Amino acid sequence: MDLLTAVEQIVEMAKGSGLSDEFYKKAGKPIKYMCEKLELTKEQSVMMAMFIENSTLSSINVNEFGEYLGCRTTKIIRYMSDIDVLEKREFLRCCRERNRLTYSVPYEVIDAFKRNEKYMPKDCANISCEELFSELGKIFELRDNKEVTFNMLVDKIHHLFDCNPQLTYVQKVRNYGFIERDEMLLVLFSHLFVNNNDDNIRFHDLEFLYDFNFDWHRVKSKLNNERHILQVEKIIEYNNSGGFADRDSFRMTDRAKKELFGELNMDFSKKQRRKDVVKSDAIIPKNLFYGEKITSQIAELGKLLDEGQYKQVRDRMKNTGFRCAFTCLFYGAPGTGKTETVLQLARQTGRDIMQVDMSQIKSMWVGESEKNIKQVFDDYKAMVSDSKLTPILLFNEADAIIGKRQEGAERAVDKMENSIQNIILQEMETLDGILIATTNLAQNLDKAFERRFLYKIKFDTPTVEARIQMWHEMIPDLSDEESRMLAAAYNFSGGQIENIARHFAISNILHGESEHRVETISAYCDEERIKSGEKRAIGFAS
Repeated sequence: MDLLTAVEQIVEMAKGSGLSDEFYKKAGKPIKYMCEKLELTKEQSVMMAMFIENSTLSSINVNEFGEYLGCRTTKIIRYMSDIDVLEKREFLRCCRERNRLTYSVPYEVIDAFKRNEKYMPKDCANISCEELFSELGKIFELRDNKEVTFNMLVDKIHHLFDCNPQLTYVQKVRNYGFIERDEMLLVLFSHLFVNNNDDNIRFHDLEFLYDFNFDWHRVKSKLNNERHILQVEKIIEYNNSGGFADRDSFRMTDRAKKELFGELNMDFSKKQRRKDVVKSDAIIPKNLFYGEKITSQIAELGKLLDEGQYKQVRDRMKNTGFRCAFTCLFYGAPGTGKTETVLQLARQTGRDIMQVDMSQIKSMWVGESEKNIKQVFDDYKAMVSDSKLTPILLFNEADAIIGKRQEGAERAVDKMENSIQNIILQEMETLDGILIATTNLAQNLDKAFERRFLYKIKFDTPTVEARIQMWHEMIPDLSDEESRMLAAAYNFSGGQIENIARHFAISNILHGESEHRVETISAYCDEERIKSGEKRAIGFAS
C-alpha cells in the first residue's frame, strides 16, 4: 500500500456510494492508511483522495463531487469543515471569487504523494529577513489570487512573525501597535518595496488587500486626504510629479526604509526597479514555430532591434525629420504567440520590457485613466533615459484602446475611451523609443492608429508542420509519427498544446508512464476541445 494506491482504491469504491457507512467499512483499509500516513480523519482522507484524483484540473469545484459520489449537495456541504482543514494544512489552495469557491492541489503536494510522503509545509522559524520577505511575497500572491481571505492573510503573517521574533523588522512593525487593517497595509508596502523594488505604489497595487469595498474606500479616503496613520507616522508619503505631490502615487519614506530594512543591507540611494518591468536576462528562452512569411518578418524585426542597426536607423530617421519611434502591431487570433514573440525579441536584443496593464490603466475613477496613461509615457521616457539600451514599451491585449473611436460620444465611459486614445496618439507622435502593441481584433483598429504603426505583422493560424514541431517540443517522447498524427487531428494553439502537455506530465507523476501514450493525450485533446467550446481550435503560429 502507498498513498497513490490508497487514493485509487478509495476513489474507485466511492463512486456512487453516497459516502455511506457501508462505503467507509468497505474502503476501511486504504482510508486507514491515509489517516495514519497524513494524520487526517476518515472524512478528510476521503476528500483528499477526491482532490488528488482531480489534481490535473487547475480549478476544482467540489459541488461536482456529488454526481460522482452519488450524493446530494447537502452531503458535500457537511464535508466543508474537513476541506477547510485540508486548506489550513496547505494540502489545498482555495480561490474565493464572486462568492464561488474553487480549489487546486499544489505541485509540491502532488510530488509528496508520488514519493509516498506526508506533505509538510516549509518550516519558517528562525529564518533571515531576506527569507521572511520571500515568504511574505508568497502570502500576498495567494491573496492577490483570491486564494486566502484577509483574515487568513492576517493569520499567516502573524504566524510568520511569531516564528521569527528575533528579526528587527518584526519587532519594529509590532512596536507601532497598529490595528490589523493598518498593520497589513504597512506589511504590503514593505513587500512591494523590498520584493518588487517599487517606489511608485498606486491605489491599484493596494486594493486587492481588503475583502470588502467599504474597507478599501475608507482606507483610500484617508490616503487621499493624508490622514492615514501610515502618513501621520511618516512611514509613507506621496511621490512628486513636476514639483507637486502626486496623490495617486506613494512611496515609503527614507526614514521608514532605514528603520525597517536595516537587516537587508539595501542601498536606498539606488533608483529602484519598477515591478512592471521585465528584465531581458530574466526571460526564459523558448522555441517558437512560424510559417515562412512570419519567420522572415520576425527575423527582419529582430535585426532592426539589434543595437547597432537600431541606432543607425534611428539617427538617420531623426536627421531627416521623420518620427524616430519604432512602432509595431502584432495582430492575430488568441494563442498565436504574439506576446511570447515580444519576450523573445527582447531577450535576443538585450532590451528590457515595460508592460502596460490596461485593466489597471482604465480606472473606475473619472479622470484617473487619462492621468494614468500619461504617466505611463512619462515613466517610459524616464526609463529610456536611464537605460543603456532603449527598452520596449508593450501594450499587451490593446484591443480596448486602439479600437475605433466613438463618434459623438455622450456617455462618460465613451468620452474617457476617446480621451485615452487621443493621449496615446499624441504620445506616439513624439515617442523616441520602441512601442509594440498586441491585439486579437485588428479589424476594429482605428485608422489613426493604423497609420502610426510602422510595422504590422499578422500571426496566422498554424500549419500542420508547425503543430508537429509544437507537439514534439512540448512532449519530446512523442515519435515523429505520433506528433504528425496529433497535429493532423487537432488544430490547437500553442497554449492549448502546452495545457495538454501539462495534464499529461501530471498524470505521469501520479500514475506513472502510460502504456497507451497517444490514447491518453488524445483524451486530453478531446477534453480541451470541449472546454474551448470550439469545433476548430486556434493555432499558435503560422
